[in-house]
Amino acid sequence: MSYAHHQVASEFEDLLSRASAGQPLSREDGYRLIQARASELSALMMAASLVRDQGRDRTVTYSRKVFIPLTNLCRQKCGYCTFSRRPEDPLAHTMTPDEVLALAEAGAQAGCKEALFSLGEKPEEIYESVREDLARFGHDSTISYLREMCERVLFETGLLPHANPGIMSRAELASLRGVTVSMGLMLETVSERLTEPGMVHHGCPGKHPQARIETIRSAGELDVPFTSGILVGIGETREERVDSLLAILELHKEYGHIQEVIIQNFRVKEDTPMRHADEPSVLEMLRTIATARLILGPAMNIQAPPNLTPDAYGLYLLAGINDWGGVSPLTRDFINPEAPWPKILELRKVTEDAGFQLRERLALYPEFATCDRFLRESCRDRIQVWTDESGLVRWEAQQW
Repeated sequence: MSYAHHQVASEFEDLLSRASAGQPLSREDGYRLIQARASELSALMMAASLVRDQGRDRTVTYSRKVFIPLTNLCRQKCGYCTFSRRPEDPLAHTMTPDEVLALAEAGAQAGCKEALFSLGEKPEEIYESVREDLARFGHDSTISYLREMCERVLFETGLLPHANPGIMSRAELASLRGVTVSMGLMLETVSERLTEPGMVHHGCPGKHPQARIETIRSAGELDVPFTSGILVGIGETREERVDSLLAILELHKEYGHIQEVIIQNFRVKEDTPMRHADEPSVLEMLRTIATARLILGPAMNIQAPPNLTPDAYGLYLLAGINDWGGVSPLTRDFINPEAPWPKILELRKVTEDAGFQLRERLALYPEFATCDRFLRESCRDRIQVWTDESGLVRWEAQQW
């Protein structure tokens, strides 16, 4: 080994030691971590696992959910999205109240505890047909309709709503706050470059990084337990991933409301402009997850969706995740319809084979479920029925 190579290796080891000891990392530190050489990747993952164990021990969680796609019409035109439809598309659909409640009730019967509302962003701004549907349901905006459906699902089925409606104003967040247990918005990336012509977020007003950051900030000001994360493989650089993780961390430091960070890999969809793009490799995901853990620290919940890497998701446990996200025994992943959820028994086996214990959580993470600041009175009774003193779902309330 040359002197120069040994010196670089020693510098990387020193960086991992500082990260493992909980010392704050600079932006340049993050850049160095995510650029780890192949020979350094195992050490990077080991350090990330150590940091995860400091905060989460050997417990890995998931949420048993029903996926409610309230509307798949959207004002955005993202280059990788197969969920969004135009009104003339025969697959375009806005669910009626009866459809929403029937699906939620089926979820409750299947042992789900979370009702995940995912929907297109503000489609009424560009589609007359959506405005007509909303008027038929007694509303003038998708957010207003979403609020009613969250309220009815909460009180008529007992499921705890989690809402992902895109960017929201402070007033819109406040309107949903009392009828949801948590909300979310993927930051995806802070790269303004990806909004330029020819890039994946061009023509997508809701994908401008500052607009998404402002929504996350407003959620913090309102004490909304919030999910965010980054999307890997949509044209961003590794350094831009680090910049995005640091932006999430800064918001969390200010408000303490980020309950989980998702590291999600782009998947090719044949009916999108990115159908010829390369998907990120498992190794690329491992380096990004491990870097995220070292940047975000031991206390953050970090998840990677298991259905998006069906043959290798167990490896993510070795890179520092502590959560699998929402998994449904009933509904498919409407955002990634080509990627079925793993069976929960399979998820349990993969988790236990890696030396961890799988536990069910609610859409509200345990440390938030036991904190009055983040509890909504409308949800408190259901949370107490389902959880033990740790804030996790009681053993006898879990279904495998």
